[in-house]
This record gives sequence, structure tokens and C-alpha cells, in this order.
Amino acid sequence: MRRTVKRWAVYALLGYGLFALAIYYYLYGLASGGLPEIYKGTSADPSVFLSGAEQALAQKYSTIKNFLFFISVPFEWLVYLFILVFGLSRKFEEWSKGTVRFSFGQTAIYLFYLSFLTFLLAFPLQYISYHYSRVYKISAQTFPQWMKNELIDFWVSYVIMTVLVFVLYALMKRFKKKWWLAAWTLFVPFTIFMMYVQPVVIDPLYNDFYPLKDKKLEAKILTLADQANIPADHVYEVNKSQETNSLNAYVTGIGENARIVLWDTTLNKLDDDEVLFVMAHEMAHYVKKHIYIGIGSYLVLAFFGFWLAAKWMEKLVRKHGEELQIQELSQLRSLPLLLLVLSMMMFASSPFSNAISRFEEKQADAYAIEMTQNKEAAISAFQKLAREGLSEVKPPWLVKIFRYSHPAMAERIYTIETYPLPDKQGKKMEENRGVSAQKSRN
Repeated sequence: MRRTVKRWAVYALLGYGLFALAIYYYLYGLASGGLPEIYKGTSADPSVFLSGAEQALAQKYSTIKNFLFFISVPFEWLVYLFILVFGLSRKFEEWSKGTVRFSFGQTAIYLFYLSFLTFLLAFPLQYISYHYSRVYKISAQTFPQWMKNELIDFWVSYVIMTVLVFVLYALMKRFKKKWWLAAWTLFVPFTIFMMYVQPVVIDPLYNDFYPLKDKKLEAKILTLADQANIPADHVYEVNKSQETNSLNAYVTGIGENARIVLWDTTLNKLDDDEVLFVMAHEMAHYVKKHIYIGIGSYLVLAFFGFWLAAKWMEKLVRKHGEELQIQELSQLRSLPLLLLVLSMMMFASSPFSNAISRFEEKQADAYAIEMTQNKEAAISAFQKLAREGLSEVKPPWLVKIFRYSHPAMAERIYTIETYPLPDKQGKKMEENRGVSAQKSRN
């Protein structure tokens, strides 16, 4: 058995190294193509709104972040595999059972060992990502501020995971074959509950949320909300400038806890018309029921995910249980295997979920253009978002399908510029595009 385990470890390390080299070659070699001709000379052309130095910085920063993403995901799989094959998971389970007798306490202790070890092993890559965010002036956090958020992440995840894992393994013991169905049945109300409490319980752990200070701007936003038949009394502002220089706004929560949130960096760097377009975009997610569609899609995928994970794990334990030191699935020591399987399935399904999200974002952009009738503000807002966040205007194909839940900036800006509006502004945009193209040719 030990020989098999050593062979697995060698193959896993070799495969990870080859994958890292392949991704490096793809990002730094093959994926360095130019801007498609269709965007050149338009508002989507980065040379129109970014200097040469800014374009170079955006390219370097994006490539680094993309590389870190692609090597971090399989690194997580490698960690779970090594914890299994070298017996660490079995040891954690034995230590937890030797410490307390009641099962919830055993789950909490086991999960602390596992969470702390994975946190330590993932920390170098997390720190490298933070370091480059500081170097390229995206992050405004000091190391203590960043570390504070990392520790909050650890403890929030630990508390939630302890409850989930305890319930899950209780179901595994109670329902030997159909545990996955029972788990999914409880997962549905849990997901809805978390969506409901996140804006008012979890998010405030990281930042301060308060009603928008600029009451004139808030009145304009609430007028838009009224036009869209959205029952809103406040727009929320969050103090993200102490963490980042990038811009963002989003919709979170459901029911009476649903919130439209603006980062203060967005308010500081966009003018009122640009902010109104951003807000109209976020309102579109409410009007188009994207939050509920997202929850529904997530739960459907989770159903098949639980089923597939159960079948996959049963097969692995039946065939390799001795090497993995797992006799049955209901043992706590099988958790790294479950996390490994779920992580791999989530990564494999991300192109599908990202494609749905990009489609919804296109719908929200179109809704916002029609509501505000201000294409110039929309274009300038996205140009500023790209500049401040050092966004990759036209990402490589693999990066787009695995990382981008929003359309790429070049695509979004060009779509807005060419979006038909039956008014004077549509003609004005066409004239401006012609001027830009002429400048580009000259």
C-alpha cells in the first residue's frame, strides 16, 4: 500500500508541475494576441482611454493574477490528496475522538485541524496575490488589515463548515445510500437563509455599511428605482477605499434584506451620470430576477453535484479505500476526499455558470442603457472601471471561460457603443465613434 501511495504522490506532483508549466506557456506565450480589428478605433480600443504605460501595467497584472488563479485551484486538490494518502486525515479524526466523546465536538476539533493546515499551506499563494495587488496599487490594505480579513474569513468559514459537516456526516450515517438527497434537501433552505442573513450579519464583519451620504445623488437613484418599480428606501455605501482602489457596485441578499451597495471608491471616481448608469445596471438584476434565477440554477446544479459526488466517492472508496485509509464514507476522515471531489466538479462547471452570468450581465447593461438613455456615461464608466482596476480588456479564451462572470471590457464597451438608441444621443455616439476612428488612423 505504501508503494501505491508514494506513486500517487509522485504522479500528482509531476502532473501539477507540468500543468503549471503549460499554463505559464499559454498565458505568457500563446495568449499574447492583439486586439481584434472590430474594436480598433472604437471606444473599446484601450489605446483610446489608456496610456501605453497603463496598458502594459494592466497586461502584466492580469497575467500574474490569471497565473496565480490557475495554479491555486489544482494546488488545493494536491493538498487534499496529500492529507488523505499520508494519513493526516485519519490522525486528525483519531485526535478529535481522543479529545471529546460527543460527535459535534469531534467534528469541530477535526475540522479545526484540517482548516488550520489547509490555511497554512494556502497562505503563501494568498500572500503572493496580495503582494502583487499592492505592487500594482490595486489593494490599499496594509498587511495587518489584510491579515485581519484573512482571519475573519478563516473563522467565518470554520463556524459555517462545522455546522454543515456535522449535519452532513450525521446524514451519511442515517441514510447510507440516499445521504446525498437528504443533504441537498437541507441545503436548499440553508442557501436561502444564508442569502437572507449575509448582508446584515456577515458582510458588516468586513466593512461598515451606511446609507449613501450624498442625498442629492441618492434621490436621483431612488427616482430610477421608482421608475423600475423597485421598493427601495436607501442606497448603501461601503467604505472600501481603505482596502482597494478599484471600483464596484452590487446587489446582495433577498427579500427585505436585499441591498444595492456602492463602494465609496466608485462614488469618488465616477460622476453622477456614470453612477446612475451603474445603479441602473444593478437594478436590472432585481427587475430581471437574476438573483432568484441564480439561486435556482445553483440549487439545480447542487442537486446533480451531490448525486455525482456521492457516486464518485463510493467508487473511489470501494476501489482505493485501503490506500486512502477510509473504510466507509461516514468516517470524518473522508472529508478531504469530499472536498477534493466537490472542488474539481465546481471548477469543471465554472465555464457553464460563468456563461450564464455573462448573459445576465449583458441583459443588465442593455436595461441600464435603455433606462438612462446615456451611452456616453456608460462607456466612460466602464473605461474608468478598466483603468482603476487594471482590467484585461480582451482576456485569453481560457481565462474568459474559467474566470469571467462578466463580459470582457472590450466586448461590453463596444456593445454599448453600437447599441441602437432612437434619439439624438445615438447619432452623437456614432459621430464620436467616427472621430475616434479617424484619430486612430491618423
